[in-house]
Amino acid sequence: MSESSLAELLRSRGLRLTAQRQLVLQAVLELGHATPEQVHSAVREVAAGVNITTIYRTLELLERLGLVTHTHLSHGSPTYHAAGEHQHVHLVCRECGAIDEIDPELLRPLADQLAGQRGFQVDIGHVALFGVCGQCENGEEK
Repeated sequence: MSESSLAELLRSRGLRLTAQRQLVLQAVLELGHATPEQVHSAVREVAAGVNITTIYRTLELLERLGLVTHTHLSHGSPTYHAAGEHQHVHLVCRECGAIDEIDPELLRPLADQLAGQRGFQVDIGHVALFGVCGQCENGEEK
């Protein structure tokens, strides 16, 4: 998202574009999948005075605006990525921590079955499957 597009979106919601908001969004876009702590580290390289509380508040705002989304890929902090990306299911290796993505259509039969039998609508964009990646399973180094 360009700086002018972000500024326009914020203005339409009665907000203004701040350097911190721009830096946080830029960090999420560049990092791909990042925890608030990782975003904080990236932002501090450019603006040392930005604290972690500002990062959390800004990520929450950007999520409300529909610019980023999060999922839980571990027991720790949520992981954020750009909302404009295609929806995907996360595959998380418990051994090496690698994160891979698969097409959510692979889960469509399960999601449809849950909707039909239980009336439950799966938010596929927030699904994370945990296991062991092929490289770790085969004892290969990354």
